[in-house]
Amino acid sequence: MSALRKKFGDDYQVVTTSSSGSGFNQPAPKRKRQRFVDKNGRCNVQHGNLGSETSRYLSDLFTTLVDLKWRWNLFIFVLTYTVAWLFMASMWWVIAYIRGDLYKAHDDKYTPCVANVYNFPSAFLFFIETEATIGYGFRYITDKCPEGIILFLFQSILGSIVDAFLIGCMFIKMSQPKKRAETLMFSEHAVISMRDGKLTLMFRVGNLRNSHMVSAQIRCKLLKSRQTPEGEFLPLDQLELDVGFSTGADQLFLVSPLTICHVIDTKSPFYELSQRSMQTEQFEIVVILEGIVETTGMTCQARTSYTEDEVLWGHRFFPVISLEEGFFKVDYSQFHATFEVPTPAYSVKEQEEMLLISSPVMAPSLSSSREKNNSVDCLDTLEDTSTKLPTKLQKMTGRGDLPRKLLRMSSTTSEKAYSFGDLSMKLQRISSVPGNSEEKLVLKTTKMSSDLMSQSVADLPPKLQRLAGGGRMEGHLPPKLRKMNSDRFT
Repeated sequence: MSALRKKFGDDYQVVTTSSSGSGFNQPAPKRKRQRFVDKNGRCNVQHGNLGSETSRYLSDLFTTLVDLKWRWNLFIFVLTYTVAWLFMASMWWVIAYIRGDLYKAHDDKYTPCVANVYNFPSAFLFFIETEATIGYGFRYITDKCPEGIILFLFQSILGSIVDAFLIGCMFIKMSQPKKRAETLMFSEHAVISMRDGKLTLMFRVGNLRNSHMVSAQIRCKLLKSRQTPEGEFLPLDQLELDVGFSTGADQLFLVSPLTICHVIDTKSPFYELSQRSMQTEQFEIVVILEGIVETTGMTCQARTSYTEDEVLWGHRFFPVISLEEGFFKVDYSQFHATFEVPTPAYSVKEQEEMLLISSPVMAPSLSSSREKNNSVDCLDTLEDTSTKLPTKLQKMTGRGDLPRKLLRMSSTTSEKAYSFGDLSMKLQRISSVPGNSEEKLVLKTTKMSSDLMSQSVADLPPKLQRLAGGGRMEGHLPPKLRKMNSDRFT
């Protein structure tokens, strides 16, 4: 039997294969992977191999004591007072022993340092009576003991310091708003479904107390291992999930349960996440809710997390708010309940790609506007060239408003047929009719050119028309010139 271990940070899966004659392999059940943050908000992180860095905890001793568990706090509290009392009682006993008060305690003519202290228990009782300001009046310091007066001052200062440190530590420990987070609820599952026409990741938060959370704000982090293009492996890389930071939706008025939404778009880390790929993905969504407790004014933070197994595709939360007579009622029995809704199984990226394939490549309005601009630019160039010709040549080539006609003609042509280049509408119709050869097209073009030339000659003065008239000009020549002209062309 062989074992293949696939390790993924703290998460690993063991698969066993058997070579018995059963004919198939039986994979071992998948082990539940380690979470980075538990559902109750506890972070599963342990710091090890600190070495000399442990001295940093002593530099912030007060915070270290507050962060300890309750059993250790109570143990340190009792131990500190016990040691302090025993030490100070021992100091009073030593003074009495050195002065010989222990042997002369019952002598009425002798004035001891502390009256009625003749052994260690009596010295301990004197310290307790003094420290607790009980003062039974039986044991007291006399004016014949200067060293006792100095020790009494030291005892008062040391007792005040110990009281302030330990009582303050216990007070901060008790007033911590960690227990306030127990009344802040998160839904057991997160869901992915359509909302307002967009694929959205949603989860629900609620407040069980009537006291409000002031300035409540929510944040989401995506923990996912990845590898950079340079080959660096980043375990548990943290990415921000936008839950309304740009619109202010992350600022919550947490009076009733709210549904927190993260829109999956091109900027979302879940842009390529689909229902199929989620079965192979490994990630963890950490939710952090912060706010000020209204009754104490202290900042409270509640945390939870959702793994890929706790994200339901195609589900939606049940409504929990109903209108009663004079108030709104919240039904927390349906707080975690979800139901299935129709949801595309494709990722947002795949949906956009399918939309691009089904849509046209270029809009007709855009192409027609480009063709119009090109036609106008070409005609402007022709108009500039024609205005540079002499006046006689402009008259011989046609009327001066020819470029304007061509402009109107080419603008309508570019709107209807822009695949034939610079051809006119007549030539486009001829070329589009099947059965017409290139020879017919050339003859039609020549005929149109001759019509234009004849129209241009008709616009000339009478004398120039007679000179350009060809055969009509020969009738006015002398007989010799006509004979020479005929011999030349024959």
